[in-house]
Amino acid sequence: MPSRLKLVVAYDGAPFAGWQSQRNGQAVQDHLERAFRHILGGPVRVHGAGRTDAGVHALAQTAHVDLPDRSLDGSQWPAALNGTLSPSIRVLRCRYVTPAFHARFSAQGKLYRYRIWNDRILPPFEAGRAWHVSAPLQLEAMATEAQAFVGRHDFASFAANRGRPERETVRTIDAVQVRKNGHCLTIAFSGDGFLYRMVRLMVGALVRRGRGQGEAGEIRARLLDPTRALAAARFAAPAAGLFLIRVRY
Repeated sequence: MPSRLKLVVAYDGAPFAGWQSQRNGQAVQDHLERAFRHILGGPVRVHGAGRTDAGVHALAQTAHVDLPDRSLDGSQWPAALNGTLSPSIRVLRCRYVTPAFHARFSAQGKLYRYRIWNDRILPPFEAGRAWHVSAPLQLEAMATEAQAFVGRHDFASFAANRGRPERETVRTIDAVQVRKNGHCLTIAFSGDGFLYRMVRLMVGALVRRGRGQGEAGEIRARLLDPTRALAAARFAAPAAGLFLIRVRY
């Protein structure tokens, strides 16, 4: 009987074509599957808790894989995999779980954090790690507007199209926190699930308010009536500032 291994994975998203396997073989999932194939001598399928776009980072993405046996202890797998992976991908920990566990379908929620560097000059070590917004932002207006996202809403106007409409666009956001430390502004989103580019579109809407654009209450109005979404209001923040922090089970 196959043994199911749970992995917690961190990666710098900049060099990769997102999480999900791509024809060019440059997604994080592709690299993990090649590492397993190198060790096992045969193919396996890695299942992730969810997709992250190209350029999006993860501190603790969760995945699982079904292995033919337990030739290695769970504690031995990180070193074995990291020995063959790109340094931009690190397997942090592994353990065997029951077949009832599924990285995607067992997930109860996720925590994302978006970083904005709000100053005239972007330090070189922040490149690829934060969205550089040089114009002053009204933090209080952003924090107030962010609370409109909290609760169960139809987020159709905060979702991009992958080529086909989303079947279900209702999600629950538990909390949104807007904080600033020096020139670094962070926006954290905790919820039961997120649509394609949903976090980046929410951040784009908040930065729009922070720049003094649009009207107070615009986000709440879009949630109540997704058809109100105007092209000017639907701006997705760059991928580089987004981090998947944790998957909740």
